[in-house]
Amino acid sequence: MKAVSDFNEQQDIALAQWGLERACDYGATAAEVLILSAEAINAGVRLGQVEKLKNSRERRFGLRVFVGQSSACASTSELEASGLKRFIEETVALARITARDPWAGLPSPELHPRAIPDLNLNDFACGLIAPEKALELARRAEKAALSFHPAITNSEGAEFNSSRHLVVFANSQGFTGAYQGTSYSLVVVPIARSDSSMQRDYWYTASRHFDGLDDPEQVGLTAAKRALRRLGARKIATTKVPVIFEPEIAAGLLRTLANAACGDALHTRASFLVDKLGEEIAAPTVTVVDDPLMPAALGSKPFDGEGVACKRKVVIERGRLVSYLLDSYSARKLGLVTTGNAARGVGSPPSPAPTNLYLEPGNYSPEQIVRSVKKGLLVTELIGFGVNLVTGDYSRGAAGFWIEEGEIAFPVEEITIAGNLKRMLLDIEMVGNDLQWRSSVASPTIKIAEMTVAGS
Repeated sequence: MKAVSDFNEQQDIALAQWGLERACDYGATAAEVLILSAEAINAGVRLGQVEKLKNSRERRFGLRVFVGQSSACASTSELEASGLKRFIEETVALARITARDPWAGLPSPELHPRAIPDLNLNDFACGLIAPEKALELARRAEKAALSFHPAITNSEGAEFNSSRHLVVFANSQGFTGAYQGTSYSLVVVPIARSDSSMQRDYWYTASRHFDGLDDPEQVGLTAAKRALRRLGARKIATTKVPVIFEPEIAAGLLRTLANAACGDALHTRASFLVDKLGEEIAAPTVTVVDDPLMPAALGSKPFDGEGVACKRKVVIERGRLVSYLLDSYSARKLGLVTTGNAARGVGSPPSPAPTNLYLEPGNYSPEQIVRSVKKGLLVTELIGFGVNLVTGDYSRGAAGFWIEEGEIAFPVEEITIAGNLKRMLLDIEMVGNDLQWRSSVASPTIKIAEMTVAGS
């Protein structure tokens, strides 16, 4: 492991303050600066040989300025004083000729945090993993997958990623905040082959802290087992049956729900959740939470992309929609208050997004949920994007396993599952107890009472 020198937080804070002063000198009535310093290692192998090895570093200065209610947003990596002055002056000039937007502006000053909480987002001990170590971890995971069974004959490779970053944010209302973070991930994609079939699958682990990762060998074994179980997949006839989403697939359903609950879709009326606040939109078994303050979690942060204090919020409480996910702009357009969910790139304006979004676990094991199905489908992969957020219509290519009399009968492929999100959420009959965190969106296993499964 390679622990690298710390980023210079105080230097970036001073640079942000200097940038705000220059923006005001050039005529901005309000401004904010976002400085991102980041380093990353991406190491990939295939069949034991190095396929990718990339070491990247960046330090970018992002600026959003307002002249009245006209605004402009830009970023640069040119941080010499003369070039940066010219960049700031040009950004303010751009704001002057931009159309006025009555909803634009900084958030209310009282929404900024009074103190920055320590969320344990940075692995100071490990820092950035050395390239040699990253390649070793990827090789170990792939080797474990390839060695597990003779039917694992090939691999699309394994990849280990390590990154660290410093975020510094300041605005003309007097708020300044900074935090550092690290992240590590490992993924492997083996290929299984039989006389009549070839299948691929994957598995991964991810964490803010290096020691929070699963062992590479365990990742490889899990990926191999997932590929092997898909051999001999069949097509099935079109039918309507209960459908079980395994956790990774259920998390994708949560992401779709988050897109519908975000303010930009709501104020443009491009969501089936428009005007549904306070209404029953899901089964009583469903409680969905967005929590940016979870210690060491992948989606955690102490303040959002506008410097608003982050807070835990319940989005759906026992089936009732109780909160949207909003930034200041969408909140103003909806007549509401920001929920602290603004996200942004260095050179782009904020837009709402979830942080750590999860479906609270239920009381059933995955095995109990499968046993509850006389005839149905367990979905383990979705293909393509066939979701209409306005109507809720849902249609996705899928693969998984057919269930007969509460038992996994055989793998299936080349099918489509279809329904409507409004009905699907209300028809969630069972929620599993198997919530695990491998990304910033997580869900346990869920069972939907009925969907259309289209086959041959």
